[in-house]
Amino acid sequence: MARFRPNPPPTRHGVSASCTVLPAGAWPNVLEFLIHRFPHIDADTWRERLANGDVVDDSGKLITAQSPCQAGLRLYYFRDVPREAPIPFQEVVLHQDDHLLVVDKPHFLPVMPSGKYLQETVLVRLKNKLGLQDLTPIHRIDRDTAGLVMFSVNPATRDAYHALFRERSVHKTYEAIAPWNAALPWPQDGAAPGVLRRESRIVESAHFMQQCEVDGPPNAITDIRLLEVNRDLARYELKPVTGQRHQLRVHMNALGLPILNDGIYPQLTPEGATDFEKPLQLLAKSIGFIDPVSSRPCEFFSRRQLSFGVGQAQTAHRVSSATGA
Repeated sequence: MARFRPNPPPTRHGVSASCTVLPAGAWPNVLEFLIHRFPHIDADTWRERLANGDVVDDSGKLITAQSPCQAGLRLYYFRDVPREAPIPFQEVVLHQDDHLLVVDKPHFLPVMPSGKYLQETVLVRLKNKLGLQDLTPIHRIDRDTAGLVMFSVNPATRDAYHALFRERSVHKTYEAIAPWNAALPWPQDGAAPGVLRRESRIVESAHFMQQCEVDGPPNAITDIRLLEVNRDLARYELKPVTGQRHQLRVHMNALGLPILNDGIYPQLTPEGATDFEKPLQLLAKSIGFIDPVSSRPCEFFSRRQLSFGVGQAQTAHRVSSATGA
């Protein structure tokens, strides 16, 4: 039996269609199914999308509100975000070849479309600017986090790059600014604190926006090293050994070192309260790996810098010249 291959429609303004498959059911038409399947979207929105030709099947045939339901029918639909607010920061392409694209992402800009963000995402911006309609993120970082993100350019070699992450063959280094606490059990490395390893089990919290630590076998490991101290704050190097959602933010918060300007940990900021003047001080600083296509070692570095805050940077000193004060 031939393997079924989805046939999505071409992108629109850099945005790919979303997809859902009709299950067996008693809905009288496609409109009623869509209203049932996506209760968070009002019926008038679906009527408008169907009337505008924003819903098609695998053959590209337009689906109308009265189209009959057929179990197994694959529906592709385009969505829009009315009055999407612009994000006044720009991504920077650091590397591009026939297989891989590496981007230096600013704070606040999501990697992929989600929720109220569509055009104002790294993926859609780059598709529109570069005309790379097959562009796909190989991994992601939080919208609040700045720094390096890798994208696949060529579908034929995409899985080879995904395998780097599945097999933990990518070496990622982050930097963060957070409170300084000399009383934590920092190992000593000569005159300066050594690497503090945090191991814990991270699971979803009661609120979908947050993760939390629980008892049980560890599934999250982070190595933390002090880089410099600035009064009651410090800059840290964070090396995630594993890749749990919000791992770095959860681990730092659990140590009593919540990352500066974190709107999720320890306290969840109300949605819509984004303050462009207070970016989360977390940066995906470097990424290194052996390229699976060329077999050459690759290492990329973010050009962005974190900030202790106005009037404080001049007092910073490197740990190598201090004793972990």
